[in-house]
Amino acid sequence: MIAYGVFLCIFSPICLLILGSLSETKVYGISGTTAGMVGLIILLVLVTIAVVLFVYSYSKTGKYEYLEEEIFDTEYGVVGMVKERKENFHSTYTKYNIIGICLYVLAMVPFFTGVMIDEKNLLLMVMLLCVALILIGIGVVLFIKVGIPWAAFEKLLQEGDYTKEKKEKSSMTRVVTVVYWLVVTAVYLAVTLLNREWKEGWIIWVIAAVLFPAVIVIIQAFKKK
Repeated sequence: MIAYGVFLCIFSPICLLILGSLSETKVYGISGTTAGMVGLIILLVLVTIAVVLFVYSYSKTGKYEYLEEEIFDTEYGVVGMVKERKENFHSTYTKYNIIGICLYVLAMVPFFTGVMIDEKNLLLMVMLLCVALILIGIGVVLFIKVGIPWAAFEKLLQEGDYTKEKKEKSSMTRVVTVVYWLVVTAVYLAVTLLNREWKEGWIIWVIAAVLFPAVIVIIQAFKKK
């Protein structure tokens, strides 16, 4: 459910992009305001469905959240059983990650092809950009579908991102991450709603995505100090 919720979030701006491009073409008789409002309504509906999936998933897994934060000891035989299941799952984990990476890398190929064919055709460019978003969304689904079970193995074995040392330092990163993306969302809504620049607002997400790794690095450096 988490994977499909994330896919809906990635898919949600597609209608807004398509309607925005149609409004630029007078043939279809769609005004920019109508395109923006309808696109935003569809976007919000899809995001709402995604949030419902996230909340419902958390209601099922929330009681196990302590595994991410607390240091614990397992009963006899648990470690061996989890290691065996992790080993059996490894081939699936690798295969899905390879496919996801390929989709990520190749996602923009249709868009670049369209540039070579007819870069002045706005509707074509937007449609191909939407295809790229769908490919990226499918890649994300594959990553999450194997990433969550893999993370579950690591939580139980207290390996990877869930070692005893990392558990003691992880709370600050979670807080900053949540605050950061909430602020970015607030900035996007403030800029686009005031100026009605629906199409131009995408640059905010690009800048935020580029800056986010730097924020994480600063946090890690601060925690080490």
